[in-house]
Amino acid sequence: MSIDSTELITSDKNPSVKLVKALLSQARQRKKQGQTVLEGVHLIDAALRSDYPFVQILLAQSAHQHPEVQQVLTRLPTHTSVLTLSDALYEGIRSLGTGIDIMGVINVPVPSLTVIDYDCLILNDVQDSGNVGTLLRTAAAVGIETVLCTSGTAQTWSPKTLRAGMGAQFALTIYEGLSAQNILECVKAPLLATSSHTDTLIYEHDLTAPTAWIMGHEGQGVCDELMQCATPIALPQPNGQESLNVAVAGSLCLYETIRQRRYS
Repeated sequence: MSIDSTELITSDKNPSVKLVKALLSQARQRKKQGQTVLEGVHLIDAALRSDYPFVQILLAQSAHQHPEVQQVLTRLPTHTSVLTLSDALYEGIRSLGTGIDIMGVINVPVPSLTVIDYDCLILNDVQDSGNVGTLLRTAAAVGIETVLCTSGTAQTWSPKTLRAGMGAQFALTIYEGLSAQNILECVKAPLLATSSHTDTLIYEHDLTAPTAWIMGHEGQGVCDELMQCATPIALPQPNGQESLNVAVAGSLCLYETIRQRRYS
C-alpha cells in the first residue's frame, strides 16, 4: 500500500472526502462516477478475497492500530492509495454506526451482456435494497452466479445493498439497468415466476434443468412482458396469507431448485 500523505486530513473540502460522501449518500453520483463505497472490514475482506481492486482506502486515525485494520492494510496491493482522516471527519461522513472505521472506494463492474442458457436470477424492479441484498446472498449461497436486474431494481452495488448482501456481489456476475426486452433476448433458459394464479406447485415442477427464476416488484409482482413468457409457479400457503416477502419467496425457490438436484 502507499500512504498518500503523512498529514492528517481534517477538512471535508478534501476532494477524496467530498467524493466518498457523495458516493455514500447519492445514487445519482454512484451512477455518474461508476463507483461505490465498501464500509467496514467485512466488505473490504470480501473484495480482497476476490482480488477485487480498490481505487482508494480511507480510515480514521484511531483505527490504524486496530488488529483487523492492520491485517487489511498488509493484504492490500502495494500501489493502493490509503488516506487517514481525523476521527471527527470520518465520523461525519460514515453511514454506519460505531464500528471499525475503514472504508474503500471501488469501481462498479459493468460486464457485457451475453446469451445466458444456464441458471440465473432475474430481479424485476425489486426496489428494496434489503430484499435485493438478501436475494443476491441466497443466489451466491446456492451456486447461482448470474443475476440480471431491470432498471427499476435497487442498485446492487449501493452501500446499503452491499451490507444486506454481505459482499455476495463479489461472487456474482451482475447485469443492471436492463429492460424486459433485453432479458427476453439474452436469457435462453426457461423462465419461471411465482404466481398465486396457478395450480402448479413448486414441489411438483421439475427444476433439474437450467432455470431462470424471476422475482418481481414488492407490490406489483413480475411485469406482464416477462410474465407472459414465464411458467407460473405457486408456493403453497395453506394458511391463506396474501403473499410472501419477495426475498423469502426467492430463497424458497432457489433452495427447492438445489434440493431437487442434489438432495432428492
